[in-house]
Amino acid sequence: MHGVAVALLAEDRDRMAVLQHRVEATTAARIVFTHASFPSASSDPILRQIQDLRAEVVVIDIEQSHAHRAINTIELLKNSTNDLAIFAFGDLEHPATIVAAMRAGACEYLDRSADSTPVQEALGRYLSSRARSINAAGRARVLTFMNAKGGSGATTLAVNTALALQQEHGATLLVDFATLGHAALHLNVRPVFGLVDALQNLHRMDAALLKGFITVCRRDLHLLAGVNQVTGLAPTTAELARLFDLLVSHYEYVVVDCSSRMDEISHMIADLSHEVLLVSQTDVAALWSTNRIRVWLDETGTDGKIRAVLNRYKKIAGFGEEDVQKATSCKVAWKVPNSYHPVASAIDRGEPLILHDSDLSRSIRGLAAMLAKNEEPMPGPRATESTERSKGAARLFISPLRAGQ
Repeated sequence: MHGVAVALLAEDRDRMAVLQHRVEATTAARIVFTHASFPSASSDPILRQIQDLRAEVVVIDIEQSHAHRAINTIELLKNSTNDLAIFAFGDLEHPATIVAAMRAGACEYLDRSADSTPVQEALGRYLSSRARSINAAGRARVLTFMNAKGGSGATTLAVNTALALQQEHGATLLVDFATLGHAALHLNVRPVFGLVDALQNLHRMDAALLKGFITVCRRDLHLLAGVNQVTGLAPTTAELARLFDLLVSHYEYVVVDCSSRMDEISHMIADLSHEVLLVSQTDVAALWSTNRIRVWLDETGTDGKIRAVLNRYKKIAGFGEEDVQKATSCKVAWKVPNSYHPVASAIDRGEPLILHDSDLSRSIRGLAAMLAKNEEPMPGPRATESTERSKGAARLFISPLRAGQ
């Protein structure tokens, strides 16, 4: 299921219908529970249902003639539940009610006469707040790799960048969030436990239990392995936030391989990350996909942290880095040289590229160093690119206009 899990409480069915319409019109929420009355005590079954359904946000309708009942409900929810955001939904003509709702524990007060825009914006603030709390919770930088197009090499770069960070920059954890996890194959390990076990045990997770789910790989790289069969993985925003809150407090770098996953999980991970690296190539389909995925990720407010990594890069006369950025509206963070056959052989053997000296391994070490220092992408050889463009303008293989259309 996609979106923030939302529960709705109102005392009138007509007002509930309005509230439900506003929330359903957003792109960031899914309704998991509705009830046309308010809980009366901490033992009320309504509260248990909200928690059992793993709601992350509760929206409470405030009818002005009975505002005190809604205010009491907000206070009850705040005192009885953990990690639950409360949005109040009412009229803006009554400042005293707004102040009372906020004092009782509501983090948002939404105008019931408006369209769905205030609800969408409030959900965006909620997601951003969760991301900031995770990023500030510990030392680790969270670096996420995603394929802009299937087979672009996100897993290969995530695995080898994680190894380079572990060898040269500090304690690193690789988390495999791919739909079907391949990181263990790249590292030639057979994990007993992994990501699914961690998510299922968040309610009792501590450092010792987390250590039991980790697989130690070459050069002491730690791996939280992905799923080894196709399965439904549906953690909520709160569950992902709790998981990352624990991870960032035990490592200096957390590298996430999302591979070709494009769903609400990758959306949430991008929001929790310091850097999102879209692994792409310089063909039309890959550049077109890079642009679309960047737009999709920007919906959660990740603009500024998304950069492209050009894998299997070969210079094309008349088409340089500036053309890539125009086609994708995405800054180029790094260019990894083309070495398809050595890479394929290394994956088959379970022998990471970074363990041997080569142009490719040196390039990946450079990428890791850049990410470790949180640097902007290095300027490319502008003079060379412009010279090639002037010499080979009649031999353009890729059209930036076509790639960006």
